[in-house]
Amino acid sequence: MKRPVNGVLHHVEIWVPDLDAAIASLGWLLETLGYTLLQSWRHGRSWQLGPTYLVIEQSPALTSDRHERCRPGLNHLAFHIGDKATVDTLTTDATHHGWRLLFADRHPYAGGEQHYAAYLENDDGFEVELVCDLEGPPG
Repeated sequence: MKRPVNGVLHHVEIWVPDLDAAIASLGWLLETLGYTLLQSWRHGRSWQLGPTYLVIEQSPALTSDRHERCRPGLNHLAFHIGDKATVDTLTTDATHHGWRLLFADRHPYAGGEQHYAAYLENDDGFEVELVCDLEGPPG
């Protein structure tokens, strides 16, 4: 396997208050996006896509039972989606897997006119963005 370019994200670890609920929402989303289950242990799971993997863990060291995306720290994870139709399908399907649509009054352009996206939040307060850039990546 070719070594990743410097700076490519290696992994993200997310601590959750309820592993089963996180598997139902985050695990479903990751697998739907093409991630494969990499590891499974009593308090967690990890999924990988390319050189990057995401860990979901119900750590015994948790100090809260809910993530607050508006506090300092992680606000959300954003995932590239290839086309608008897939964003739409995922948005609809996600509601059956523990997600609710944020910014519904501005959906699917809550990020601007050239930013077709769904912003979703699960029951534990984690937000994901499913985005299809209409102009392509910045830069």
